[in-house]
Amino acid sequence: MTVDILVIGGAHIDRRGHLFGQTKMGASNPGRWMEEPGGGGFNAACNLARLGHSVRLISPRGGDAAGEQVSAAAERLGIDDCPVVFLDRATPSYTAILEDDGNLVIALADMALYDLFSARRLRARTTRESLASTRTILCDANLPAETLTALGNFAASNGVPLSAIAISPAKATKLIPGLHNLDHVFMNANEAEVLAGQRATDPAEWPLLLRKAGLKGGAITAGGSMTIAFDGDEVMALSPPPVSDIADVTGAGDAFAAGFLSAQLEGADLGLALRIGTAAAAITLLSPYATAESLSVDFLATHLALVPEPEILS
Repeated sequence: MTVDILVIGGAHIDRRGHLFGQTKMGASNPGRWMEEPGGGGFNAACNLARLGHSVRLISPRGGDAAGEQVSAAAERLGIDDCPVVFLDRATPSYTAILEDDGNLVIALADMALYDLFSARRLRARTTRESLASTRTILCDANLPAETLTALGNFAASNGVPLSAIAISPAKATKLIPGLHNLDHVFMNANEAEVLAGQRATDPAEWPLLLRKAGLKGGAITAGGSMTIAFDGDEVMALSPPPVSDIADVTGAGDAFAAGFLSAQLEGADLGLALRIGTAAAAITLLSPYATAESLSVDFLATHLALVPEPEILS
């Protein structure tokens, strides 16, 4: 069965502590704790499923209750979940402490299991069949560099579009060897600096710097500041509308990627894809969860009306 999108990447347990007041380092802080399945790939897959797309998810997991929790959450949304299970290992986890306003204080990523998802695992029969029966592929930089490079080589050889979520500056380095085979990378300015090898003095410079590094297209977000998107020679800039009452910033970037790719799958141009990604991110910022349960095609259309038209830079 052909699916709209194959997602290969992180699917683990997210644990987030929300502080109630001003952070006091080196001391006990009152707050609340929550736990849910997460990960860049998982979050994007959930959002894409809520937007009506057929989605298959491949991710490394441990043979434990946490892995079963991730699978159950994916299946509830109708995602075709195809985990690569390491029975003697624990499912990865991400533990974060957040300010009262939802911004990150510090996080710990226990994700060594992802390093075991080597390039040779792409040659497994079920994975090969999945790669051969999808309209587009989304990966994230939780995977090893050799695996990301092998995915890029497959995509380039078979004419399948391949996009990636950079995840973090430290993990974005793994995209560099195969950067020329990626059609689109979703990143923030710190991750873009890693890929480009230098910092842009003005956001409008990012496309030039990233093209020199070998990237065909990308979107560089900056929280509530200007987002830059480019595809080939086309460059656009959009200033997101302000979002009041932010519940949690976790997952907003993954929602942007899902909204953007959803629009592309429907044939949208760069400007509309940029607006739809921005609207999906705004909906997620209002949710206490990494993927907003309220996200739907109709609700997204309502928020899209609040997002301005982008400025064409070239």
